[in-house]
Amino acid sequence: MKRSLISIQDFSVEELQELIDTANDIIARPEAYSECCRGRKLATLFFEPSTRTRLSFEAAMLELGGSVLGFSEAQSSSAAKGESVADTAKVISCYADIIAIRHPKEGAPLVAAMNATIPVINAGDGGHNHPTQTLADLLTIHREKGRLSHLTVGVCGDLKFGRTVHSLIAALSRYEDVRFVLISPEELKLPSYVKKELLRERGIPYTQTTDLEAVMPELDILYMTRVQRERFFNEEDYLRLKDSYILTPDKLANARDDLCIMHPLPRVNEISVTIDDDPRACYFKQVLYGKYMRMALILKLLKESGSL
Repeated sequence: MKRSLISIQDFSVEELQELIDTANDIIARPEAYSECCRGRKLATLFFEPSTRTRLSFEAAMLELGGSVLGFSEAQSSSAAKGESVADTAKVISCYADIIAIRHPKEGAPLVAAMNATIPVINAGDGGHNHPTQTLADLLTIHREKGRLSHLTVGVCGDLKFGRTVHSLIAALSRYEDVRFVLISPEELKLPSYVKKELLRERGIPYTQTTDLEAVMPELDILYMTRVQRERFFNEEDYLRLKDSYILTPDKLANARDDLCIMHPLPRVNEISVTIDDDPRACYFKQVLYGKYMRMALILKLLKESGSL
């Protein structure tokens, strides 16, 4: 039976742990997985720019022994001629065994999954979801902290449009004793529907603040995000808010020694490069862990669809 990943909530906590366990095994024994997807093809349908997500999917499939086809911008696909996402999904199902799709419109990957005859992975849809970034985040936290429960998690920056933040909160809110500290300008606060569905209705404790330094001593995890120019309707608002939070060494003066500093990347200037050598900086580890979690995900979906 075909199975897709559109939202991180499509997978149970037990399935997330299964993916983490598989990823850890891939890290420990890469040679055991090098031929698992021999003869299988991943189609990367990227209607929106990407470096890490697209290349990590491609690296993941290649390291599993499979092959990759696809496009990296809408203008190089038949979308430029007006083809619908539904038709594209049906067409690509004739050529590949699994699809990874990124699209600027919320819900487009769901439409693809409803029309494809092969598994579909949401590689980011507008300001909505980014479940495979969350898989990378979960493996990073698990390897750095040894747990996904009993954590105080600070998310900082663009919480309004930040799909990585929405997916991370959806995932971590299912673990025991997780508390969120929401740090943002007033204009970029976490949407009320996200707070209602993922926090208030589940009784998850959270606080909101505009002051990063004041809450720094409380945090186990600091998840920085960029203010996303491409989500703004006017340039003036973007320019006014883009440098709201810039993490520098002096702002870490009261942080815990075992703080885990994360960022989904790309970074603009919200984390100073002087922090890159700090042992608490984990954002480049996230990139590597993302590849391993995507390898685990591809294996799971292909096996469940009967393609492996």
